[in-house]
Amino acid sequence: MVTLVVLAFLVLALLAYLVGIYNGLVRVGASVKLAWSNIDVLLVQRHDELPKLVEVCRQYMEYERDTLERVAKARSAVDAARSSGNVNSVGAAEQELRAGLGGLYAVAERYPDLKANEAFRQLQARISGLETAIADRREIYNDSVNANNVRLQTFPDTLVASFGDFHPGKLLQFSSAEKTDVDVKGLFAAR
Repeated sequence: MVTLVVLAFLVLALLAYLVGIYNGLVRVGASVKLAWSNIDVLLVQRHDELPKLVEVCRQYMEYERDTLERVAKARSAVDAARSSGNVNSVGAAEQELRAGLGGLYAVAERYPDLKANEAFRQLQARISGLETAIADRREIYNDSVNANNVRLQTFPDTLVASFGDFHPGKLLQFSSAEKTDVDVKGLFAAR
């Protein structure tokens, strides 16, 4: 009888342990989704601000159509990648958008009236603030993905994960070209 009670206790303890692992895996998976959702919110906000910036610039930059079109195309690519949830596509589209915005800001330097325009300055500050917030959220997202992936690869979590619907996340990474400093002098010379 004592053996049966001890055995029942061990089975319950093991079951509680496995439930704890399962719940932990659910939590790290949810944190990845939450982190991505936070990035998504900022991407949408920036997506909504960019047409305003382009419109303000268009009023001043009659001859800079290529620069404005590059920003508009990149904006559409980021939105499409964001909507699909494809982390790799978001990274590539973000790189193109950053290059387009860098070119736009560099060209704006040649238009003193534009640089002095209050709407332009406010939109530029708002978009720069969103860029900083997106970078911060990327770091949180990658930390969440890393925690999730480590849990999915460690024992005994990997055993419990194999019985559930748990998947590794993809880190939001960028090319080495995007990680280098912007050549501001080159941006001015290219226009």
